[in-house]
Amino acid sequence: MNAQRLLRPAAAVAIAVAVAGIGAATAAAAPPSNTSLPTIGGTARDGSTLTVYNGRWRNNPTSFAYAWLRCGSAGANCVPISGANSKRYTVSTSDVGHRLRAEVTATNSSGSTSATSNPTGIVSAVGSAPHNTSAPAISGNPQEGQTLSASSGGWSGAAPISFAYQWSRCDGAGANCAAIAGATGQTYNATSADVTRTLRVTVKASNRLGSSSATSGSTAVIAPARTGGAAVPVQTISLPDRLVVDNVKFSPQPLGSRRPLVGRFHVSDQRGFSVQGALVYALGLPYGWTKGTGEVSTDSNGWATITFVPTARMPLRHGTYLVVFVRARKPGDSVLSGVSSRRLVQATIR
Repeated sequence: MNAQRLLRPAAAVAIAVAVAGIGAATAAAAPPSNTSLPTIGGTARDGSTLTVYNGRWRNNPTSFAYAWLRCGSAGANCVPISGANSKRYTVSTSDVGHRLRAEVTATNSSGSTSATSNPTGIVSAVGSAPHNTSAPAISGNPQEGQTLSASSGGWSGAAPISFAYQWSRCDGAGANCAAIAGATGQTYNATSADVTRTLRVTVKASNRLGSSSATSGSTAVIAPARTGGAAVPVQTISLPDRLVVDNVKFSPQPLGSRRPLVGRFHVSDQRGFSVQGALVYALGLPYGWTKGTGEVSTDSNGWATITFVPTARMPLRHGTYLVVFVRARKPGDSVLSGVSSRRLVQATIR
């Protein structure tokens, strides 16, 4: 009886050891089981480095593998990021506006199990959207048929910055602008539709953080392709440009009687472009040799025609000249200021 009592504890111990061994074998035979999700450390910002922590696992994982996922702004619709298979990940520009997750795969001799972290915050960008620091500019000859070029101006903001262009046609004062259809290149060929108008270009700068626009100053008034043709309006002429009486014709020449003398006066600006609408005044000298005349506007070719009616005081002697004082001015300007000009010419009397 005593011997039997002594054997019972030993048998119990043996049974307990056997059960424990079976439990251990069963655990060793199971793949890893996650008990606490992986976590991500670091700041979700372009260029920063994130680290994934494995979380907690049962069944003694012997190794871990990693995959980083790019998700939508709500943390769903995730796709693996190519090549991102290490414990650390450097956030890229492509991640801006997205959330990130990390998938951890634990492995032991019985298999593998994966667990995915909660998403990061939305990845923020580094830097700023483009900001204009100096206005765009236009270079080139402002004349029909000529090519004008736009510079983008100066910009700050995160690189890289891309630029888009839109040319606009404005009135002679550089206002009331309207976009020119199809004129979206860095260069623009001035057309007949631009003559007597001015041009501006708007530059839109864009980077991954946004975009902004800036507009150039206006060109000078676009001149016609050739002088002698269509004239630019006198309203578009302003200092330092000035009016020039560059051509004078009298008929008949020489004047052999006291019949009317017709004078034709051509007005251009200092660039050589004919000017329409300039007021031309002409006075025959000595005073009293011809009747007074009023101001006459130049026509669409830049010419003003004035008729001089001789008086009885004009001598008809060979080698005599009628001196003519000519003035051209812009309507509204003083006769002595603005872009006005003056000139003395002469007509021959027989």
